[in-house]
Amino acid sequence: MSNQNENKALNRRDFIKVGGMSTLALTIATAGIPGVDLFSTVAQAETNDNKKLLFNPDGKFKIVQFNDTQDDERIDRRTVELMEKVLDSEKPDFVVLNGDIITGGCNSELEMKEAMNNVAQPMEQRGIKWAVTFGNHDEDSTPAGGLDEEAMLKYYMTYNYNVNQPGVKSINGTGNMNLLIRDSKGKKASFNLWLLDSGRYAPKTIAGQDFSGYPTWDWIRFSQVDWYYETSKKLEQQVGYKVPSLMFIHIPLWEHRYMWFSSVDSRTEEDHARAVTKHQIVGERNEEECPGPVNSGLFSAMLDRGDVKGVFCGHDHVNTYMGNYYGILLGYSGSTGFGTYGLSGAERNRLRGARVFNLDENTENVLVETHMVFAKDYGMDLTANDQSMDPVPMPEKQAVKN
Repeated sequence: MSNQNENKALNRRDFIKVGGMSTLALTIATAGIPGVDLFSTVAQAETNDNKKLLFNPDGKFKIVQFNDTQDDERIDRRTVELMEKVLDSEKPDFVVLNGDIITGGCNSELEMKEAMNNVAQPMEQRGIKWAVTFGNHDEDSTPAGGLDEEAMLKYYMTYNYNVNQPGVKSINGTGNMNLLIRDSKGKKASFNLWLLDSGRYAPKTIAGQDFSGYPTWDWIRFSQVDWYYETSKKLEQQVGYKVPSLMFIHIPLWEHRYMWFSSVDSRTEEDHARAVTKHQIVGERNEEECPGPVNSGLFSAMLDRGDVKGVFCGHDHVNTYMGNYYGILLGYSGSTGFGTYGLSGAERNRLRGARVFNLDENTENVLVETHMVFAKDYGMDLTANDQSMDPVPMPEKQAVKN
């Protein structure tokens, strides 16, 4: 999350606990054409056609969110081990790698692709469909390795089970898209996933003014908010109802912080105690939220549309909390990666984990529940050290051609 490259063996900074409880991309263009088959194959790329998502015959569908794997080509072996254990235990139907998938330290295109391959293989080897969003660290190796987010997205799309699409070109960010999940009979849209790129860092200046004293991360821009809003409306017009959905972004919203204290300005233990009851908050908050300097208005748009049931982020590695903020779940998935900062001292790796979402097409909101699972649940080694390994072998199709 930090602006500076991080040393794997060190915590980014000391954290003060502040309390808490221990595929189909529907574009505006296609959505606006009368009679468009929402589930037809749109040949937007050489890969990812016919990657349709369907509920299982029992009406269930499970999603796993991995956040902040955040490592170079010599990934901490426990990151891959944790991913594999979660996938084997939970057996999800779909996986979201929600930003900061890789970070600095890669010195060539090959090393960047090895870093990406390390975290693609757990799903590829199990035949599980997956997609990525981008975070603020994914381009940290770009100056040395040469691959920007667009090139990385194209690379992810070469994998057999990846369902990313090129994304909407007329708005901010890379790979913004939504994925419809059809019902178990394959006849109608039962659920929708919004995958948005929350950017990297704020501009150095706007109107000649810098951001000194403000958070320096990026924010969901108006073009993205407008795209979500208009696409959501067109989807409703086409199918005849609002399709319940989840949204995945890397950088949190200001509303995450408002919810924790049930307040904008006051941030006391009493405020949080009130918020726990009011917003049904569970989980931990071990560092302050790090949104951008501008409130994007995305939450207001979602309130107005009424289709998004939850917004889940990462970015702040040692936050795992979730609550109901005026009818929309706001939550975190803790860091999956062992090679990046965690808690301080011996507890560094206590919150390494993933978030699980259980859906049921036979319920009104479809989203039944969500919870965190942790490396400690699987008896993994949580020692606060570095356990880097050689890169996971790359399939021939993904290898760099010299």
